Amino acid sequence: MESRIEDVVIIGSGPAGWTAAVYAARARLEPLVFEGAPSREMIPGGQLMFTTEVENFPGFPEGIDGQKLMLEMKAQAERFGTRVVTDDIVEVDPSSRPFRLRTAEGNVVHARTVIVATGARANWLGLDNEERLAQTGGGVSACAVCDGALPAFRDQVLAVVGGGDSAMEEALYLTKFAREVVLIHRRDTFRASPIMAERALEDPKIRVEWNTEVSEVLGEEFITGLRLRDTGTGEERELEVGGLFLAIGHTPNTGFLAGVLDLDEAGYIVTQTPWRTETKVPGIFAAGDVMDSYYRQAVTAAGTGCMAALEAERFLAHQGGEDAGHDLPAEPVAAEG
Repeated sequence: MESRIEDVVIIGSGPAGWTAAVYAARARLEPLVFEGAPSREMIPGGQLMFTTEVENFPGFPEGIDGQKLMLEMKAQAERFGTRVVTDDIVEVDPSSRPFRLRTAEGNVVHARTVIVATGARANWLGLDNEERLAQTGGGVSACAVCDGALPAFRDQVLAVVGGGDSAMEEALYLTKFAREVVLIHRRDTFRASPIMAERALEDPKIRVEWNTEVSEVLGEEFITGLRLRDTGTGEERELEVGGLFLAIGHTPNTGFLAGVLDLDEAGYIVTQTPWRTETKVPGIFAAGDVMDSYYRQAVTAAGTGCMAALEAERFLAHQGGEDAGHDLPAEPVAAEG
């Protein structure tokens, strides 16, 4: 990898990354995907690897397991010649052409175009049982739109943690399925916009637990309740619930891009033109949740992965491909004396 010039390097392995790989591979660009190394926060495949059933991805009328969906996407990309490396890219140097990328293992990769599809990770409370149940499909989720309609949550008392617009949207969405929605907020006022807060407060299915935080998630195979703590008095009590949804934000995986690309105040990549994927650096494109703080759905991520691959292909066509797939020229040897 250190001597070859890659046409397309894709960083990330969620729906955006694998879709970009399928399109780039079918265009005979021989993409190289860095799917990431497993860690406590993320694993190759992204957030869908923590989702047991996906019912809103087109083409699967009976739904599909999140892990199976990601493995199928990966297999489809590999079928057309995509190469996959289980490592992280930790540095991107845009100052030279081709771009110089460094991996966590210390390898150097050169690429004429780069598609960043590293996604965003949901913010969690950091409770042991919360993370365990989220990973095993035990009724803890960070996406009501993704999971709220599942049969396990219907006619249940569901809890939503948060106080911003996202929490209000999640709570209002869940009223379609839940018997009751309990909004849990650690302060006595919402951070949400007035109109969103008003809608939530006026909904007869929603009640609010003010000045309250979750101290423990209860349940073995599936969530059975929450231990709540009063933020003023410290008093604790239990609340029976059939589901917990976290709406305390997401953190885009863009730490390695600080100073390289334009990022907004939350860390999401800013693209140059709405509905396009090119960043401020020509030849570097962004796809999926890493550049989308609004929709954050698997199907929209896949769509932007397609867009990024098409833009990368056109960029390469316009730039010419005389050195694509070839080795870098040898470094000149200084004459002695």
